[in-house]
This record gives sequence, C-alpha cells and structure tokens, in this order.
Amino acid sequence: MGGSGARNREDRRTMKSKILSALREAPGYVSGQELCDELQVSRTAVWKVINQLKEEGYVIESVPRKGYRLVSHPDSITAEEVKSRMTKELSDWKIVYYDEIDSTNNEAKRFAENGETQKALFIAEQQSGGKGRRGRTWITPRGSAIAMSLLLPEPEIAPDHASMVTLVMGLAVTKACREFCKVDAKLKWPNDVVCNGQKLSGTLTEMSSEVDYINYLVIGTGINANVMEFPEELSKTAASLKLLTGKQTDRAGLIACCMKYFAEYYEKFLQTQDLSLLMEEYNELLAGTGGKVRVLEPGHEYCGLSRGINALGELLVETKDGNITQVYAGEVSVRGIYGYV
Repeated sequence: MGGSGARNREDRRTMKSKILSALREAPGYVSGQELCDELQVSRTAVWKVINQLKEEGYVIESVPRKGYRLVSHPDSITAEEVKSRMTKELSDWKIVYYDEIDSTNNEAKRFAENGETQKALFIAEQQSGGKGRRGRTWITPRGSAIAMSLLLPEPEIAPDHASMVTLVMGLAVTKACREFCKVDAKLKWPNDVVCNGQKLSGTLTEMSSEVDYINYLVIGTGINANVMEFPEELSKTAASLKLLTGKQTDRAGLIACCMKYFAEYYEKFLQTQDLSLLMEEYNELLAGTGGKVRVLEPGHEYCGLSRGINALGELLVETKDGNITQVYAGEVSVRGIYGYV
C-alpha cells in the first residue's frame, strides 16, 4: 500500500507540473480536452489539479468552450513549479522540495548514502543549518532566498578535478542572474557572485570519493533573491536581487535558468575535464581582472594583479617582480569587494 500511495503522489506531482507547463507555453487558452488527451487522464482529474493550483495561489481563468489560461502565479519554488519552468533537456533530473530542512546539502548527501543513482536537485523554502565555505553559516529566511543543492551520483570526474565544478556552478549562477534578473553580476574567484561589490550568492561543493573515483558530488548554492534585511555584520557586504532591482525576483524562474546554464557548462567541462572551454567566458565575468588583489594563504599574505583563471580554475596573480603565481586555494580579497579598499 505504501508504495502505491507514493506512486500516486508522484503521478499527481507530475500531472501538476505538466499542466503548468502547458498553461505557460500556450499563447492563449488551453482546452480541458487538450489536457486530457496529452496527459491521458479524465476531465475530472484535470479539474481537480486546476482547483488545487488555484488553492495554492495560481490565478487561472476558466472560460466555457475555451478552456484555461494562466493569469499569474505565486512566488513558489515547489518541485512542480520548478519542473514546469525547466527545459526538456533537464527532464532527467529528479526534483525534491522541502518547506523546511536543516540543509539541502545534507539532504542530498543522505539521498546519495541511501543509494540514489539519479541526478537530483534539492530545494528548500527555509533551511536552518546551511553552511558556506570555511564553515560559515548561510542564512535562508523563509520565502526570500534560494537554497538549492545538486546531487551528481558517480560523476565521470577525477577526484582532483572535482573542485572545478564549483567554478562551473558559480559561472552558471552569474550568467542566470545577468540574463534573468538583468543585474550586472560578476564572479569573485572562485565562485561568489557579486554586484556593486556585495555578495549575492555563494557555492559549497562536497564529495565522497575513493582514491581514483567519486561516489557522489554535491553542489550547494544559496542566492539572496528577495531578502530585504541582513544581520548588521553582513549589511555592508551582502546584497539581494530585490534590493538591487527594486522588483520581486521570480525564484522558480531563476532556479530553472541556473539549471539551464549549469547543464550547458557542465557538459563542456566533462568534454575536457577542465575549464578550457569555459575559461574565456569566466574571465570576462571575473570581477577585478587587471586590478589589485590581496592573497591570504595560511601564514602568508601578498598583493598582486589579477590575471584571470587558467584551465584548472587557479587564479593567476602577477606579483611585484612580474612573476605569475597560481593560486589554488585560500582567501583572495579583490579591491572594491566586501569592503577591501
């Protein structure tokens, strides 16, 4: 019985996302009969889903002998809503949504440890224990930010190349923010997304691996979408898309756009197992290229000029003596970003 109930719930979610997709793609009205034929279900089943969508805040116009038309939608990031916004090339991704969870990265890892073999996107409306790089907390207020994690089971990547996927995701989020939200987003090496010197997004990648292969890779990303206030200690270094544009960000649409670009860039990364096909685009969007940077390594600090990244994702820094240093890890402060002047 339990298995049958789970399948029925999954069927209803699939039907809901397909109906949303049909309503979005239609130039006008979609007849109930068209939906019945496409989904191979009864008119009653379609009517029930339409009513459920209305209860969830979707405004759907119903006109006899014409059908249904989507007028407006709520700021929802449920699995059905996000699935309905994604391109057909992403149809093989599983999408898992939670109203609240400790961390989407933790949940992705739990799925992987329990044997999940399908690529999956985990989304949460609110997370209580999100983490950024170096153990820093990433706050996800309810209804205002995006917390998502991508699970890649057994990716065909050498373990020592896995860190480059973080840069792939950072590039995808930057591109999506620029295209979908029309902001002048830039990359702060290696993967922060910034605008006007303030942070919009960060990415944390975790993996389980053996000596020569990866069991799974988890890429967690947080985006300040509609956050209106930040804690005092972050008020000068963090920004949100809504504060920048003055408009409410369509979070599901932005997630779908991020996924579109991640899939495109990840495919290029897999072709060469490095960033050689993405390096030019990454460097065009890298903040501070040609400008002064400060490199903070354990027990060592120095300044130089940023010369972009190489195919391995290392930051090239020209030192005072004219030599080029490859920075693999550590903190790099870029003049004009996060208060560094």
